[in-house]
Amino acid sequence: MVRLVMLGTGHAMVTKCYNTCFVLDSDKGSIMVDAGGGNGILTQMEKAGLDWSNIRALFLTHAHTDHIMGVIWVIRQINSLIQHQKHPGPFQLYGHSKNLDYIKYSCHFLLCDSLSDRIQFLPICGGTQLTECGIDLEVIDIHSTKKEQLGFRAVIHTDDKECTMVCLGDEPCHEANEKYVKNADWLLSEAFCLKSEEQIFHPYTKHHSTAYDAGEIAQRLGVKNLVLYHTEDSDLEHRKKKYAEEAMQNFKGNIFVPDDLEVIQIS
Repeated sequence: MVRLVMLGTGHAMVTKCYNTCFVLDSDKGSIMVDAGGGNGILTQMEKAGLDWSNIRALFLTHAHTDHIMGVIWVIRQINSLIQHQKHPGPFQLYGHSKNLDYIKYSCHFLLCDSLSDRIQFLPICGGTQLTECGIDLEVIDIHSTKKEQLGFRAVIHTDDKECTMVCLGDEPCHEANEKYVKNADWLLSEAFCLKSEEQIFHPYTKHHSTAYDAGEIAQRLGVKNLVLYHTEDSDLEHRKKKYAEEAMQNFKGNIFVPDDLEVIQIS
């Protein structure tokens, strides 16, 4: 069984929710994907009731502040637990080589304690195949127009079937990656704002998309379940309803617009 635990659902400048990051939680351990923009990741983990000792890996999509800065706090926490024999190790940190170099430098500069050799920095690129916590991942170069950014296609094995999940970071699906998304059971998609509010939030100038766009892509590529995140936070009370209704104009499958800390059963 695998759960998607949404630690945060907002874009870089939100103040009413946490930056987008999540955990794939299985009975074989947990994989964190990004870590938000600061030590709020510690609060979100505590509120979610997740055990740090079960976090075996972190997949970093890219080096924007709202995704990478929290990684320093994750490493600090994991390092302390390893040193006190409260985390079994190893802890694998996956990301683009440039981004891993930045994290290593930051840890050396900012953290007092030296890092355990059981914290492993593992560079990846498009096409890399890896397995963590019983989940097979194929790394995807999302062809970002900004900084190098990675996503993944995950295959989750259950007793009687396989479940596929695609994460493309915080940019819309590039045509070169449609083959990874096609017929996926789950697509995790950024939706910076509503199409109806495009003139307010200007998603396209930031290389993002809308809930309407995400629904169109998911429908065209035969996705079964669509999860929308990385949104603005102007109306969190009605976000779930508004974003789902807009995506529904194009997409006929299941739509999830999670709040921070919401849990979605994946398999």
